[in-house]
Amino acid sequence: MKRFSLLALSLLLVVLTLAGCTTPVTQGNYTDDLGRTVQINGIPQRIISLSPSNTEIVYALGLEDRLIGVTTYCNYPPAALDKPKVSEFSKVDLEKVVSLNPDLILADNIHKKDVIPAFEKLGIPVLGLAAPNLDSLLADIDLIGRVTGKKAEAAALVEALDRRIIDVKQQTASAAKPRVFFVTWHDPLWTVGHGSMIDDLIVKAGGVNIAADLEANATINLETAIERNPEIIVVLSSMGDQAVSYQFLKNEPRFQATDALKNNRVYQVNTDIFGRTTPRTIDALEQMAQIIHPELFK
Repeated sequence: MKRFSLLALSLLLVVLTLAGCTTPVTQGNYTDDLGRTVQINGIPQRIISLSPSNTEIVYALGLEDRLIGVTTYCNYPPAALDKPKVSEFSKVDLEKVVSLNPDLILADNIHKKDVIPAFEKLGIPVLGLAAPNLDSLLADIDLIGRVTGKKAEAAALVEALDRRIIDVKQQTASAAKPRVFFVTWHDPLWTVGHGSMIDDLIVKAGGVNIAADLEANATINLETAIERNPEIIVVLSSMGDQAVSYQFLKNEPRFQATDALKNNRVYQVNTDIFGRTTPRTIDALEQMAQIIHPELFK
């Protein structure tokens, strides 16, 4: 009987040890992209995403079963369209969110001023995610993985994405660096400067951003853009009429003097892929590299 009890106790210790090794422990303090310290108690089981970017990361980590609310703009993957809608991205239905009893909210920089403080007062953990570059994006994936108990899955995803980033950088490292003008809207003329994800994509894809001296999102004088003589123009597709900005740049007489128009190097890219910070941002990097260096990426 004594030997049996000792054996049973040994087996119990083994089981508890294995359980301790395989059960993720997420309790603790985490720092988000907004510089906030967020306390997480236990593994979140009811997650709400307040941005399309966060929703895509949630699905990429296999957390869709825990996702109980999204925005009206969350359209990828397609299954996200079936999730309950709690936000229009900038305008959040606070009462509806609270009624769903979430134990984790994934917010964006746009929610920093009003939305996040409102949920903080209610004691609901909120992570603000706003990655300005590829390194930060990978860090955000890792952060969500650690917080939700998906550390191994996040590590594997980060490793795979990082390999693709390194591959692009290596292939473009010794290539010429053409001048690139990225346009997000035409009236007025909006572009992207330093501290933006697009600027990071242009640089890592082997180009030079002609607006690198401007803020992350800024207007630029049309004459200034022409004077900087871009060799390549990349246009973000717009909502509704997806070709409006593209057609403007193709048809604006003053742009005809640029190398980009002379050599027919004006390209249109998908807003969802280039405008969100998700695993698909690496697709955007590879597309940017193909646009800038078609000779390297057949």
